Order: sequence, then structure tokens, then C-alpha cells
Amino acid sequence: MLDVNGLTLRYGQSQVLHGVDLVARPGQVTALMGVNGVGKTSLMKAIAGRHPFTEGRIKLDGRDLGHPNAVTAARAGIAYVPQGREVFPLLSVAENLETGFACLPRGGRDVPDRIFELFPVLAKMRHRRGGDLSGGQQQQLAIARALIARPRVLLLDEPTEGIQPSIIKDIGRVIEVLRDEGEIAIVLVEQYFDFALGLADRVTVLQGGQVSFRTEDVAADRDKLAEAMAL
Repeated sequence: MLDVNGLTLRYGQSQVLHGVDLVARPGQVTALMGVNGVGKTSLMKAIAGRHPFTEGRIKLDGRDLGHPNAVTAARAGIAYVPQGREVFPLLSVAENLETGFACLPRGGRDVPDRIFELFPVLAKMRHRRGGDLSGGQQQQLAIARALIARPRVLLLDEPTEGIQPSIIKDIGRVIEVLRDEGEIAIVLVEQYFDFALGLADRVTVLQGGQVSFRTEDVAADRDKLAEAMAL
């Protein structure tokens, strides 16, 4: 579903990504891994249209998206859950969810019951302000808001960062459900090694803005992945 080919990105005179390729398929989790500062978030921002890239192509279902901005990427079906969550603190949970309506036709602007089935805590707190939620609850809200747009590709940037273990398990279960339904391609940026490998169908490791290792046999290549992450 998602094919990124030869993506190069710069911040001013500094080149951050060097011809990166990435593939994500429906019904699979593609884990994007590497130590801090290797370009993982930059790649996610480029795919989501949040930062322009210099060279390369992003294709969705074989259609070249050109150099999308955030609006065109979202309308094409790419939903981004950023590192840090970016929940609107003064809006209620319900209002935060409704911001996901922007890319939907007027007739489809509703919050499906399924959202609250995936995230029961949000049903209980729908009238509370986003800023009053715990970090883990805000993370669940950010993922739920992304799902409102009915995405075909879901980009998750460090969803376990600063989250308590019980909610990490809840988020992992939601990712498993979405993967097993087979309709969404999921790209997961994650430092938590065991969490990522427990969910991933394929893994791409970045080092210095380039792909240093990739595999579609995660279990067999676990030791190689650990070695690649340690470089």
C-alpha cells in the first residue's frame, strides 16, 4: 500500500535522510527502528507531509503522491500520530476526536462506536479536557483521533514514550487488532525493542539517515536486529 523510494531530506544545509526506501502493507506492522537522531521522525514527517523532502517518491496504492503537504497526505489516507501526541489541551476528548473530521465528507463526520470499543477510557472521559488526561490517556486519544479519518496508512511515532506499562499493553492490543483486520498499513517508530518486535511483520533499521538493515523474518533475525540497533 505504501511505497517510499529514495527519499532524501535536508534541514537547511544538513542532509538528514539519504535515499531511504520503506514499504508498508495492509495487515502488517512495519517497524522503523534505530537509535535517537538517525532520521526516523524526519521520515515520518516527510510521509505525513509535515516536512518537504528533496528527492524520492511516496506512492500509495501505486499512485505517486508527489510532494504532499499535510492536507494532501491526510486526504490521501495517511494518518500521523506524532511523538508528543499534540492533543489540544483546552478541547474536550470529544472535541479532540472531532478534529479528525477535517478530511471526511460531511456525511461521514461521526465518531464510530468502534473508537470507544478500542479505547474504553475515552468513553468515560469524553467530556474532560485533553490537557487533564494522563500521558497514557492522551496517547490513546491521539491514536483514536487519527483513526477518525479512516486512514489506509497509520504512522505511529514512539507511542510508548513516557507511558505506564499497563497502557503500553492496551496500545499494543489495539495495534494488534488493527493489524489483524487487514485494512490498514501500520508504520511504527519505536525504541522499546521487545514491544516493536512483538508486533512487527517487517523491520527497517536506520543508521545515519540510511537503511542499515531490513528483514521480513523478524523472529529469525532477532539477534541481527539487536546487533544493528547497537551500532
